[in-house]
Amino acid sequence: MNKLLVAVFDSETAAEQGLQALRGLHARGDISLYATGVLIKDTKGQISVKKTLDKNSVGAVTGLAVGSLIGLLGGPVGLAIGAVTGTVAGAVRDYWAAGVGLDFVEEAEKHLRPGKVALLAEVEEEWVVPVDKALEALGAQVFRRARSELAEAQFNHDIAAFRAEIKAMEAEAMHASGAGKARLQTKLATAKLSLDAAVQRAQKQVDALKLEADTKAESLKLQLSQAQGDVKSRIEDRMKRVRQAYHARGAKLSQAWSLTKEALSA
Repeated sequence: MNKLLVAVFDSETAAEQGLQALRGLHARGDISLYATGVLIKDTKGQISVKKTLDKNSVGAVTGLAVGSLIGLLGGPVGLAIGAVTGTVAGAVRDYWAAGVGLDFVEEAEKHLRPGKVALLAEVEEEWVVPVDKALEALGAQVFRRARSELAEAQFNHDIAAFRAEIKAMEAEAMHASGAGKARLQTKLATAKLSLDAAVQRAQKQVDALKLEADTKAESLKLQLSQAQGDVKSRIEDRMKRVRQAYHARGAKLSQAWSLTKEALSA
């Protein structure tokens, strides 16, 4: 299952050891490690980013979720770094890309107290014991959340709201006349443009999802090529599940995009 992890440590040294532990689990096939980042909160409460992405992992596309989580947890510092790396374009974009809810971010923020260091990671894991055992042995508090289909839910909500607004104004325009009818027609045109923009955003999300899936597939192939024995079959099974999950998400977004586009052109 695709998850975001936040492990809070007492020091940078411990966080670095935690990163090495995750890499070890990746090498053994217990997890697939896509990207990592480290946030440091000093004793005055100021946050700095130690690492935006783990360069020993995969590319910036796969680091999108971690980069967005950095933006959510890091405040202005995280947002600035996200903008520079192209991984963050505002809080809404952060939540879509990270795929986690506000409650998860708030829980992590609550434990990232002054003097603490947070190791962020995106992983595929089938069970929590290997990661928890490795990181908790280093004194970490570990939080995780499966990346959800927030994009689909938000898209469907936005589309439904626009369509309901358009339907209501069309009904009102049928009974209006003169200047009132003209104002409604102007508002209708604006609402339809907003709906069209939402449709285009959905298409971009479909494209981004496909690119992310393709990049992760390459990462898993590399991990598979370096594995031996029983580890190979475990990674092969993981690859199948990842492929199926992304195919299902992409199909949902594509279907919603197509139906709304048809309705818009009707």
